[in-house]
Amino acid sequence: NYSVTVSNGTCTASSAPTTVTVNPIPATPTITASGATTFCSGGSVTLTSSSATGNTWSNGATSQSITVNANGNYSVTVSNGTCSATSIPTTVTVNPIPATPTITASGTTTFCAGGSVTLTSSSATGNTWSNGATSQSIAVSASGNYSVTVSNGTCTASSAPTTVTVNPI
Repeated sequence: NYSVTVSNGTCTASSAPTTVTVNPIPATPTITASGATTFCSGGSVTLTSSSATGNTWSNGATSQSITVNANGNYSVTVSNGTCSATSIPTTVTVNPIPATPTITASGTTTFCAGGSVTLTSSSATGNTWSNGATSQSIAVSASGNYSVTVSNGTCTASSAPTTVTVNPI
């Protein structure tokens, strides 16, 4: 309670007391991620506030935890009714998945021993074949199921397998 007294040397006058209330600021919340915050499209991560109550996330959610699957900087503000504190943002990065590759054969995939077929990926770059080759095309002379996986550096997509059958002579 605060009041002021004024004096002119002989007389004094005092004000009525004024109450000043200083409310505590809540602890600044921290964000914990359930896993990696950089992932491929189709994935997600759960972000959890260190505060059990009073949460308001930058996306408008008011729960302690949120599950996100979109790029963005996510922060949480904690309020105790009169004061608030905001976390440092957590950046979530969602990388695109490359187009699913298809395999084109240069001819029939069933042939006699001594023959071959060339299999070509629809992707010009980032190819890894099931036999370990990394070129866009491979020449195949052995029976098997051949597939290709394409990577854009962070995410991958795999083709359906192509069956090659080599018949004995």
